[in-house]
Amino acid sequence: MSVISPPPTRSRVLPIAWVLLLLLGLFFLIAPAADLAGDARQGLPTDHQTTFTKVAGTSFASVRQSVPGTARYVTLLERGYALHELTFGLLFLAIVAVPFRRRERWAWWACWAVMVANLGYTLTFGRHDQTVLWRSLIGDVALPVLLLVTIPAFFFHPREAARAAS
Repeated sequence: MSVISPPPTRSRVLPIAWVLLLLLGLFFLIAPAADLAGDARQGLPTDHQTTFTKVAGTSFASVRQSVPGTARYVTLLERGYALHELTFGLLFLAIVAVPFRRRERWAWWACWAVMVANLGYTLTFGRHDQTVLWRSLIGDVALPVLLLVTIPAFFFHPREAARAAS
């Protein structure tokens, strides 16, 4: 006989959301690390090849052969972009790991900043490549959902009400 578990209470929602946000933060580190590895191996991450071909009208391999200076510049831009993503991921993890867990309200607001990188990635690469689009939607959807379910812990929790009153 199976036992049906009751839905998570408010007291369990924050720790569950916190762990999921940490996992999402790891995703925000793994993706740019993979891009940097792709930049080092072939000059352009594998998941950006389709976007490059659609936008440039030719493959990156063809550009590397015919216009190597342009290819080096594209690789430089890609590396810079990946480092910016990595920075967002590191900051996000640092905020989630400590102040967010302490229910510091500013940390809840600061977590929204990573949506700039998330939506930028979706609109830059995802609109040209269906596979990238579906992967990018992980962060685009998961982050707002996880932050929204934590609203009670940050804005309606008795400890927060007392802190706001003082």
